[in-house]
Amino acid sequence: MGTVEIGLLVLLVVVFVFGVGVVVANRRNQVQPPAARPPERTSSGAKSGTILQERATDAETPGSTTIDPVVEVEPEAAPGTLRERLSKARSTFSGAIAGVLGRSGITDESFEELEEALLRADVGVGITDELLDGLRAKVAAKEITEPSELLDALQAEMTARLSGADRSLTFEARGEHEPNVWMFVGVNGVGKTTTIGKLANQQTTNGRKVLLAAGDTFRAAAAEQLQTWAERSGAEFVRGAEGGDPSSVIFDGVERAAAKGADIVMADTAGRLHNKSNLMDELAKVRRVAEKGAGKVTETLLVIDATTGQNGMIQAKQFNEVTEVTGVVLTKLDGSAKGGIVFAIETDLGIPIKLVGIGETIGDLIPFDPTDFVDALFER
Repeated sequence: MGTVEIGLLVLLVVVFVFGVGVVVANRRNQVQPPAARPPERTSSGAKSGTILQERATDAETPGSTTIDPVVEVEPEAAPGTLRERLSKARSTFSGAIAGVLGRSGITDESFEELEEALLRADVGVGITDELLDGLRAKVAAKEITEPSELLDALQAEMTARLSGADRSLTFEARGEHEPNVWMFVGVNGVGKTTTIGKLANQQTTNGRKVLLAAGDTFRAAAAEQLQTWAERSGAEFVRGAEGGDPSSVIFDGVERAAAKGADIVMADTAGRLHNKSNLMDELAKVRRVAEKGAGKVTETLLVIDATTGQNGMIQAKQFNEVTEVTGVVLTKLDGSAKGGIVFAIETDLGIPIKLVGIGETIGDLIPFDPTDFVDALFER
């Protein structure tokens, strides 16, 4: 075969291969599979904590396509109980209980162990002495003879000391345009804003119309945090300029609430050290201004971090002098071994513990139940 014949043969092979390639490519283009349709996400049947969609409520034009905004939804755990959440506080008493029950009789060591447990729980020296002196008298009189009876008597006495207080949140039936004002005060970092948000959710769920007033004009992002809670709970919201006068924000909030027929204004205030007289004077002004319009302050709730122990007692005294505290919210009780502060606050100041925080989810703000609280400490 000559050179010319070989060249023609190579040319024919190249042309044939190119033609086959073109045919295959055309067939692939004609039978392309349809693009995979993204899975449709709806809110029905979705579990708490997953990404849900909320459909826009604006009227849609015929033939228009609605794009659903995606929002993150936080899990909402079922409310817990004091008994379930007080493991740290209970651990303070567990050793003393085991020591008392491990003896055949009641000895000096029994009282020493109980005293140590009460003091470690921050019940306070005075109340601890009163509790144990009463028990010693009963043991001496043979009214108590068994270790288990000693524990039962202490448990009963601690429960009795917390009984009888009015722990309800005060809401007065007023005119349609005369809202109740609930003020929230306390030092920095105790959880005032979160407490307001959780309580607002409870009140709106119960059918009351709530307005949140961002009186903390100094902490960065405080107003944004409260606004998020307002949106989540379905409450109205009022804020002022950053660094502005907190009194004016609360006043505007009360006026807005009156105009809209809201039932409750929940007033956030900036955290402040209880030993700073100028800041406490400012808080007193906020309290006065809150009642200059149509509103009436029916609750002033002092929010205390349970982990601070006896320091919370000092806070309670100072804030009570300035704002006439009507009740205490004890936060972070689930993470504290110092829950005994409730005895000092109620015995020495006569201020009832009304609410306790026992977790981070929206349902973890619950009414304080003295019996459940003491029972949880002595669980055995």
